[in-house]
Amino acid sequence: MAVYVTSDAHGHVRALDEVLDQISLASDDVLYVLGDLIDRGPDPLGVILLVRSLPQARVLMGNHEQLMLHATAHTGAPRDGEFDLSGLDNITFTDWFDWMNNGGNATATQLCQLREDEYDEVISWASGLPLYDVAVAGGHTFALVHAGIDAGFVSEWREAHPEADPCEPAALLDLLGCQPADVLLWMRDGLAFPTRLVDEGGRGPVVVAGHTPSPLLAGLAGLSEEQCMSSERKGKVVVYGACEATGNRVDRIDIDCAAASGHGMGCVGVLRLDDLACFYADIREGE
Repeated sequence: MAVYVTSDAHGHVRALDEVLDQISLASDDVLYVLGDLIDRGPDPLGVILLVRSLPQARVLMGNHEQLMLHATAHTGAPRDGEFDLSGLDNITFTDWFDWMNNGGNATATQLCQLREDEYDEVISWASGLPLYDVAVAGGHTFALVHAGIDAGFVSEWREAHPEADPCEPAALLDLLGCQPADVLLWMRDGLAFPTRLVDEGGRGPVVVAGHTPSPLLAGLAGLSEEQCMSSERKGKVVVYGACEATGNRVDRIDIDCAAASGHGMGCVGVLRLDDLACFYADIREGE
């Protein structure tokens, strides 16, 4: 059994399919998909269909799934091939604008092509996606979220549960449940600082997240371009965070390989947690 993680395919179903072919999922493998299946790329519903066809897949919500749900909560299902925006006021239209401004048009266009029952099924499925999960692989425990965690809430949890061991899955699930949804889905602040999950002895779970395209880590986490981009200047999986406070052990892994950027910089990546092996498929020109 192997444990894999991917995130932020953003509608690039061809690249996701290609990288999954590289790993050849076995029936007892697990594939965690950390959200942002939709928006930006050409076939967001194709990504959803592909992921949902995999019995090994466990899917988390991303901020783009949240954007879609907030926007469509005000419009209801499309009628006659389009969403009815006529009843939106200034507040509810902001949710629609936020979705469109973040690449939602590709997803909205495809949703308008569905029958009402098909549309309802997609929205119901997205609504039920969890915000976090825990994986154990290669003798290590991993906290799986879309965007990240707030170290302040980690400290508060540790103070309230001094005897708890966050390496234990049940304890880590409880800790993650204390994180606000907006942190788990949107967080980009504090990426340059320890998560406070890994102690000075180097013991503790590692946070695995997407959301932040790896090239942005140069500014947000103080990494060099060589650390956060491949030699071909493409996005890649980035393992980082080792410092004195973590016993010089890494405490974060970013798996957003910049697929949202499209051809040139973008890839869809998959990380195998058992040995941190990485697999990639480039976004092709025109995708």
